[in-house]
Amino acid sequence: MSAILFWFILCGLLTGFVLFRKRPLPQAHGTAGREKISVIIPARNEENTLPALLDSLNKQTTKPGEIIVVDDHSEDKTKETAEKFGVTVVSAPDLPDGWTGKTWAVWNGYVKSTGDLLIFLDADIRLAEHAISSLVTAQKQQGGAISVVPYHLTEKFYEKLAMVLNLLGIFSFTSPFERLNRQKGLYGACICVSREDYDKIGGHGNIRAEMLDDLNLGARFQQAGIPVTNFTGSGLVFFHMYPGGFSHELQGFAKGAVLSTSAIHPFTIAAVVFWILGLLISELGCFSGIPYFVAGYLLYAAQIYYFNRHTGNFGILHPLFHFLSMIFFLVVILYSVINKTDFHIVCLPAFKTSDYPAE
Repeated sequence: MSAILFWFILCGLLTGFVLFRKRPLPQAHGTAGREKISVIIPARNEENTLPALLDSLNKQTTKPGEIIVVDDHSEDKTKETAEKFGVTVVSAPDLPDGWTGKTWAVWNGYVKSTGDLLIFLDADIRLAEHAISSLVTAQKQQGGAISVVPYHLTEKFYEKLAMVLNLLGIFSFTSPFERLNRQKGLYGACICVSREDYDKIGGHGNIRAEMLDDLNLGARFQQAGIPVTNFTGSGLVFFHMYPGGFSHELQGFAKGAVLSTSAIHPFTIAAVVFWILGLLISELGCFSGIPYFVAGYLLYAAQIYYFNRHTGNFGILHPLFHFLSMIFFLVVILYSVINKTDFHIVCLPAFKTSDYPAE
């Protein structure tokens, strides 16, 4: 029986390598193109995260033509913080019926923008100096809409507990099965698209009521015949999530950090479930001391460490003690169910949500 379960663990490990594809955003140096670039940043209560992003935007080799921060009824000094950097600050009007908070904020930034190329960034993003050049160059080469899954920066112990959640989200965007998926989504923290293509689908106004706005936006592009391409951001695009403490992180993931199964290829879902089951079997069996399970546990640790090198700085100990991150993953699911979060899918958490409530 142990040998059979060990082979199951090996198959789970194999599905991890099938799902994970290194597709970093190609790095481009110097300036890129002459189009006017509009950077649009929706922000609610982001006074502590905005400075890092706005400072990194000021250091870009390709300078945006305009940077628009949409202050969405913040209760802190988000607006004053943005104004200190000399960017355009837009105060979002009251939320109308039929809109979610983030889509309304993004839409109001778009309405004020004048660029030929639109870059939508979350406030907790940080950029290397060649990031804008690389985004623009990649968009020209690929055409259509591109997005980047940022490299996950962590500092505190509790932040590293999101390691498994981070990988599950990465799998959902790098899976080879998603390349032909007509419902393929974008990663909303970093999107680059031409104004022409954005206008063609009606932009965020066409998904105004959707909670999973980035996934639905990608599907709209695909339905209009506009290609969608997703990259990973290692070395160029980063984010630092939930620095406000463990409860902030738990609530943030449980609130809505989920991918709709309707937007993901069934083969991706099956492979992710298989990877999770193999991981769980290795962790539960390892405590029995049976060599097969211990070997499987260590093989998963090595695989996770390898994946983390390209996706986030989770250190060495957390891959080795990956059962802690799996426990956190299960706690997120339980917390979501107990609090009756809109948990219409079970096992595919994305790795971040905004601070917008579910209006």
